[in-house]
Order: sequence, then C-alpha cells, then structure tokens
Amino acid sequence: MKRTYLYWLLLPGLLFLTVFMIIPIVLTIGSTFVQEGSFTLEGYLYFFKDPYFLKILLTTLQVSVVTTLLSVLLGFPTAYYISQKAPRSKGILLALAIFPLLTSPVVRSFSWMVILGRKGLVNETLTGLGLVDKPLEILYTPVAMIIGLVHLFLPLMIISLVGVLENIDNDLVKAAQSLGASRFGAFRRIVFPLAVPGLIIGCVLVFVGSLTAYTTPALLGGKQRVIATFLYQNAVTLNDWFLASVIATIMIVITFIVVGLLNKTAVKLNPKG
Repeated sequence: MKRTYLYWLLLPGLLFLTVFMIIPIVLTIGSTFVQEGSFTLEGYLYFFKDPYFLKILLTTLQVSVVTTLLSVLLGFPTAYYISQKAPRSKGILLALAIFPLLTSPVVRSFSWMVILGRKGLVNETLTGLGLVDKPLEILYTPVAMIIGLVHLFLPLMIISLVGVLENIDNDLVKAAQSLGASRFGAFRRIVFPLAVPGLIIGCVLVFVGSLTAYTTPALLGGKQRVIATFLYQNAVTLNDWFLASVIATIMIVITFIVVGLLNKTAVKLNPKG
C-alpha cells in the first residue's frame, strides 16, 4: 500500500515530463523521417554530405570537449580545496563559486567581449608589456567561445564535485599514507576513484550545456557557427523547420551517446561504485 502511494506521488511529475518533454521530443524526431507523407532519410543525408554542416558539427564538438576538459582541470582542484575547508568557509567559497550563475549569460558575454576585443584588457596588457606586436584575434573565434563557456559552466562542475568530495572520509587517505602511499598516490587510489560519480555528473552537465548553448557562442563567436546557432538560424531566420528538426535530433543523439560513454567510463574507473 505504501509503495502504491509513492507511485501516485510520482504521477504529476511523470505527466508533466510526458506532455512537455517526451511527446515534443518524439514528435520532433519522428518528423525528420517523414516528408510528403513517406519515410525518408533525406534530411540526414543532406546534412552529413555537406562539408559546411560537418564543419559546424565538428567545431561544436571541439568546443564542447575542450570546455569540459578545462572545466575538469580547473574545477577539480577548486572543489577539492573547498571540500577540505571548515563549514563556514566552505559556504562562503561555494557562494563565490556559484555567483557567476546569478549573472545573465548576456551580461557575462558582453563583459568578455570588452575583455577579449582588439582594444580590450587582454590585448592592451599584452601589447603594453611588449609580448605581441599587434592585437591578437581572440574575439569571434572558438577560443573566445571556450572562455565564455568555461566561465558559464565551471560552477556546475565545482558543485558536482564538492558534493562528492566532502563525503570522502579523510581517514581513508590518512590510512593509505600510513601504509606508505605518497600524497599523490593516496589521491590517485582513494580520492579520485571515489570522486568519479561527481566528475561524471559534472562532465555531462558541462558537455551538454556547451553543446546546446546559444547566447554565449552567438555573442562571442560572431560568424563562427555552432550547432545551436545553426539550428536557430534555420528555424527562425530561414524558416526551415525540417532541417532544424534534423539538427535537433542530431543534438539529442549526440547527448545520449556522450552520456552512455561517460557512464561506461565511470563503471570502469569505479567498478564497485
């Protein structure tokens, strides 16, 4: 009886997800296989045969992967440091880490445009120090998009990791060190394997967020297209909803593939988790 009652509590959420997420996704995917009343793969063949489309897809994947890797490299040490602090200090540091999420992506992107522009802070500093002869072309490049996306999604990586790292018993690390393990060895054999679940969640959030982000790539990328801005262009500007649906389906498939690969990686790194 109690279990049946719990299932009834799930019903409103399941209905909401079904009506507003599952059904639209199924209809979107289904529409890509039907054209003029008959089954077709023309949309996908058209997409994957066009070098321009493939370049956009490759650029998107490169930006998403690099953003995820940089978020791991920057987020793991930060999260580990925060997790080792006292509760009061931890709360303050977490608030500072989360603060960028409270700022609009538009505001953040315009701030980076000022910093990365030809007459921005970065170029003025480099030319002032004599490190470069002329301003670097940073803005409106994939590098600018990566910088903006790391700034946007790094807090998600930190939050995901802190929640796992703070629950790791320090006595395990001390026990490993007492048995002769170095600090790095204890970290590699104890801390890292136990932190894998949080790391995988953070990677999924950052990668999927970077893959589907629109505002930051649109403002910092300029004419550099990624798949999200390309989808918007086809749907809103060109009114080609069929190709837009094909692009959306490709994004969904890539998301499921990446999540599946990361889950398999998590099992291999932490088979007992």
